[in-house]
Amino acid sequence: MKETCKGCVKTEGHPFGGTCVVAACCRNKGYEYCSDCTESVCQCKAQLMQECNALGIEDMPRVTELYPLNGSFINLEYPLPSGQRVKFWKDNNIYLGTQLLKNNSDRCYGITADEENLLVCEYGENGTAPQIIAFKKR
Repeated sequence: MKETCKGCVKTEGHPFGGTCVVAACCRNKGYEYCSDCTESVCQCKAQLMQECNALGIEDMPRVTELYPLNGSFINLEYPLPSGQRVKFWKDNNIYLGTQLLKNNSDRCYGITADEENLLVCEYGENGTAPQIIAFKKR
Protein backbone atom coordinates (compact mmCIF):
# COMPACT_ATOMS: atom_id res chain seq x y z
CA MET A 1 0.00 0.00 0.00
CA LYS A 2 3.01 2.28 -0.44
CA GLU A 3 1.17 4.21 -3.17
CA THR A 4 -1.73 5.13 -0.87
CA CYS A 5 0.17 5.56 2.39
CA LYS A 6 1.19 9.15 2.94
CA GLY A 7 3.55 8.15 5.76
CA CYS A 8 3.84 8.98 9.44
CA VAL A 9 5.33 12.44 9.04
CA LYS A 10 2.60 13.77 6.74
CA THR A 11 -0.24 12.08 8.67
CA GLU A 12 1.20 12.56 12.18
CA GLY A 13 1.23 8.80 12.79
CA HIS A 14 -2.19 8.07 11.27
CA PRO A 15 -1.34 6.92 7.71
CA PHE A 16 -4.79 5.52 6.90
CA GLY A 17 -6.78 7.62 9.36
CA GLY A 18 -6.36 5.16 12.22
CA THR A 19 -3.68 4.48 14.79
CA CYS A 20 -0.29 3.05 13.81
CA VAL A 21 1.33 0.81 16.44
CA VAL A 22 4.80 1.65 15.08
CA ALA A 23 4.20 5.42 15.32
CA ALA A 24 2.78 4.98 18.85
CA CYS A 25 5.85 2.99 19.90
CA CYS A 26 8.16 5.69 18.57
CA ARG A 27 6.23 8.47 20.28
CA ASN A 28 6.24 6.54 23.58
CA LYS A 29 10.04 6.41 23.28
CA GLY A 30 10.19 10.20 22.82
CA TYR A 31 10.68 10.37 19.05
CA GLU A 32 8.61 12.65 16.85
CA TYR A 33 8.92 10.56 13.68
CA CYS A 34 9.24 6.82 13.03
CA SER A 35 12.28 7.43 10.85
CA ASP A 36 14.08 8.76 13.96
CA CYS A 37 13.49 5.71 16.15
CA THR A 38 14.56 2.55 14.37
CA GLU A 39 16.12 1.29 17.61
CA SER A 40 12.91 1.84 19.63
CA VAL A 41 10.78 0.01 17.10
CA CYS A 42 13.18 -2.91 17.36
CA GLN A 43 12.72 -2.87 21.15
CA CYS A 44 8.92 -2.86 20.79
CA LYS A 45 9.08 -5.68 18.26
CA ALA A 46 11.52 -7.67 20.39
CA GLN A 47 9.23 -7.43 23.42
CA LEU A 48 6.22 -8.54 21.39
CA MET A 49 8.13 -11.45 19.82
CA GLN A 50 9.16 -12.55 23.32
CA GLU A 51 5.50 -12.42 24.44
CA CYS A 52 4.43 -14.51 21.44
CA ASN A 53 7.12 -17.13 21.95
CA ALA A 54 6.34 -17.35 25.69
CA LEU A 55 2.80 -18.53 24.86
CA GLY A 56 4.22 -21.98 24.10
CA ILE A 57 1.70 -22.79 21.38
CA GLU A 58 2.20 -26.31 20.07
CA ASP A 59 3.24 -26.56 16.40
CA MET A 60 3.89 -22.80 16.17
CA PRO A 61 7.38 -21.89 14.96
CA ARG A 62 9.31 -19.24 16.88
CA VAL A 63 8.41 -15.68 15.98
CA THR A 64 11.55 -14.04 14.63
CA GLU A 65 10.12 -11.03 12.79
CA LEU A 66 7.07 -8.78 12.88
CA TYR A 67 5.79 -6.45 10.19
CA PRO A 68 3.52 -3.41 10.12
CA LEU A 69 0.20 -4.68 8.71
CA ASN A 70 -2.87 -2.74 7.66
CA GLY A 71 -5.96 -3.87 9.55
CA SER A 72 -7.97 -4.29 6.35
CA PHE A 73 -5.65 -7.15 5.31
CA ILE A 74 -5.71 -9.05 8.60
CA ASN A 75 -9.13 -8.35 10.09
CA LEU A 76 -10.68 -11.82 9.87
CA GLU A 77 -14.14 -12.61 11.17
CA TYR A 78 -13.97 -15.18 13.99
CA PRO A 79 -16.79 -17.49 15.08
CA LEU A 80 -17.60 -17.43 18.79
CA PRO A 81 -19.13 -20.37 20.73
CA SER A 82 -22.46 -18.49 20.71
CA GLY A 83 -22.49 -18.61 16.90
CA GLN A 84 -21.84 -14.88 16.63
CA ARG A 85 -19.01 -13.77 14.33
CA VAL A 86 -16.71 -10.90 15.36
CA LYS A 87 -13.76 -8.90 14.11
CA PHE A 88 -11.17 -7.70 16.64
CA TRP A 89 -9.21 -5.10 14.70
CA LYS A 90 -9.94 -1.82 12.95
CA ASP A 91 -9.46 -1.80 9.19
CA ASN A 92 -7.71 1.58 9.10
CA ASN A 93 -5.17 0.89 11.88
CA ILE A 94 -1.63 -0.41 11.45
CA TYR A 95 -0.66 -3.38 13.67
CA LEU A 96 2.45 -5.48 14.17
CA GLY A 97 2.09 -9.06 13.05
CA THR A 98 3.22 -11.98 10.98
CA GLN A 99 2.04 -15.24 9.43
CA LEU A 100 3.73 -18.55 10.25
CA LEU A 101 3.13 -21.92 8.64
CA LYS A 102 1.87 -24.33 11.28
CA ASN A 103 4.27 -27.26 11.70
CA ASN A 104 3.02 -30.49 10.07
CA SER A 105 -0.04 -28.77 8.61
CA ASP A 106 -1.30 -26.79 5.64
CA ARG A 107 -2.77 -24.18 8.02
CA CYS A 108 -1.14 -20.96 9.23
CA TYR A 109 -0.84 -19.06 12.46
CA GLY A 110 -1.56 -15.36 12.25
CA ILE A 111 -0.18 -13.08 14.94
CA THR A 112 -1.47 -9.55 15.37
CA ALA A 113 -0.90 -7.04 18.15
CA ASP A 114 -1.26 -3.44 19.14
CA GLU A 115 -0.23 -1.71 22.36
CA GLU A 116 -3.08 -3.34 24.31
CA ASN A 117 -3.89 -6.77 22.83
CA LEU A 118 -2.23 -9.81 21.31
CA LEU A 119 -4.13 -12.27 19.09
CA VAL A 120 -2.89 -15.59 17.75
CA CYS A 121 -5.21 -17.31 15.34
CA GLU A 122 -5.09 -20.28 13.01
CA TYR A 123 -6.57 -20.35 9.53
CA GLY A 124 -6.53 -22.07 6.17
CA GLU A 125 -5.62 -20.77 2.73
CA ASN A 126 -6.60 -17.12 2.20
CA GLY A 127 -7.81 -16.81 5.80
CA THR A 128 -10.51 -19.48 5.58
CA ALA A 129 -11.98 -21.14 8.69
CA PRO A 130 -10.20 -18.90 11.23
CA GLN A 131 -9.98 -19.99 14.86
CA ILE A 132 -8.79 -18.02 17.87
CA ILE A 133 -5.87 -19.77 19.56
CA ALA A 134 -4.93 -17.08 22.10
CA PHE A 135 -6.18 -13.58 22.88
CA LYS A 136 -4.68 -11.66 25.76
CA LYS A 137 -4.22 -8.21 27.15
CA ARG A 138 -0.65 -6.98 26.98
